[in-house]
Amino acid sequence: QVQIVESGGGSVQPGGSLRLSCAASGSIFRIYAMGWYRQAQGQQRELVACISSVGSTIYVDSVKGRFTISKDNAKKMVYLQMNGLQPEDTAVYFCYAQAQQYGSFIMDFWGQGTQVTVSS
Repeated sequence: QVQIVESGGGSVQPGGSLRLSCAASGSIFRIYAMGWYRQAQGQQRELVACISSVGSTIYVDSVKGRFTISKDNAKKMVYLQMNGLQPEDTAVYFCYAQAQQYGSFIMDFWGQGTQVTVSS
């Protein structure tokens, strides 16, 4: 079993910053990528940022220059530093890991989500 646990959400004013953390644990043979999706109320879930095992990154256009994704392979953790937060960034942020358990296939594993609210 693989567990994905997020932390670091909260409420901030526009222009503020938050840092999300995500830890993967369990019987993991290899992690291929980790990242963050978000889902605003009444909206579809969208990719925010992801990072591969070798450090390649992808960002949705709306967060480029404001958000930075990073990882710690040894700890099986991924982080999302969010600066210059705007009300439109308000959403539940979900961490995922594209990983392979021992003797199994590559699968996506998801966390429960953490709320980020940006308002004045």
